[in-house]
Amino acid sequence: MTKLTSTPAGAVLVAIDMSKNRQEVLIERPEGGRRRRMTVMATKKDYDDFAEQLAAIGRPIVVGFEATGNYHRTLAHRLLTAGFELRLISSVALARTREALHNG
Repeated sequence: MTKLTSTPAGAVLVAIDMSKNRQEVLIERPEGGRRRRMTVMATKKDYDDFAEQLAAIGRPIVVGFEATGNYHRTLAHRLLTAGFELRLISSVALARTREALHNG
């Protein structure tokens, strides 16, 4: 059964597009404004730096990413051990939502 949890008020949302060698990241603050884009290479140093940057924000953070093969596992483990809330997004659900939004 799916566990239903809502996003905490005031949380910073982080979306990660996973791939083998690098991850494209989009960070959105709850007050709006400009979204921050960044690229994180698939290395331990970059994962550690990324976790430190997120921790420095000093607010609740919810990280969402699509599981692509096994590429998400090391970054997910690093962020989970750093105490961030993670959300795994189904690629099928994502594709159907995108199709509904753009073809509806």
